[in-house]
Amino acid sequence: MLPPAGQHVLPGFLLDNLIVERMKKLSIAAAAALLSQAALADGSFTAKTGFDYSTGTYGTNTRTEISSIPLIGNYETGNWSFKVTVPYVRITGSDSVIAGVGAVRPTTTTVRTASGMGDVTTAATYSFMLDPASQAGVDVTGKIKWGTADSAKGLGTGESDYWLMVDPYRKFGNTTWFGGVGYGILGSSSTLQLKNAVSANAGLSYKLDAMGSAGAVFDYRSKSTDAGFDQRELTAFYSRKLGGGYKMQAYATKGFSDGSPDWGAGLNVGYNY
Repeated sequence: MLPPAGQHVLPGFLLDNLIVERMKKLSIAAAAALLSQAALADGSFTAKTGFDYSTGTYGTNTRTEISSIPLIGNYETGNWSFKVTVPYVRITGSDSVIAGVGAVRPTTTTVRTASGMGDVTTAATYSFMLDPASQAGVDVTGKIKWGTADSAKGLGTGESDYWLMVDPYRKFGNTTWFGGVGYGILGSSSTLQLKNAVSANAGLSYKLDAMGSAGAVFDYRSKSTDAGFDQRELTAFYSRKLGGGYKMQAYATKGFSDGSPDWGAGLNVGYNY
């Protein structure tokens, strides 16, 4: 179908480049907003760390284990929140599997063990409270995964990704229902061509008491390579306030596609300043 008269349509690759440049500018603006907000308003800072483990074959003939220890900083002020994640990653298994992506080839050439810093991720979220009475709202997040990991070791792609996500939520009694959709522009290199991806999620969180909650979320992400697979996984979680500003969360994940791990689990602990 032709566009309406007077309306011009950009080619796909030019549109992607335009979106990337705009997201870069938004990230700079978000950083500036963070500094100004931190200087002018009272905010809340949370530091987290933990351990994450997953294992699966990812559609290959070799089992791959991935573990990570993330350092997470989160600053909230008003309707804004800003998050930085710096992970240490260890991967043992198929050289066809890349941490955070999955299998990029259907067969294993060698089995390797590698470790080092993973991809640093930064995100800025603005929360729109649509109905304070029912605590219904929408979170809009811009996220950048910087290509800081060693791609030769399979700890990352070596390129940056840019994501825009929209996540509505609403509370009914002690239960909060949430979901979301996202679109990612994935960076490609001369040796690894990635396709842009879409994501979706849906889940709920139930408040058990004043200190704890439990819930589950199903996540989907389209495949990013022709030889790869989409990701489909279900995660159950439990969160509890420990007192004194500390909070912990434990979770377990079950994969339902070759793009996801067979299973995984993790635990993190945070302190709110």
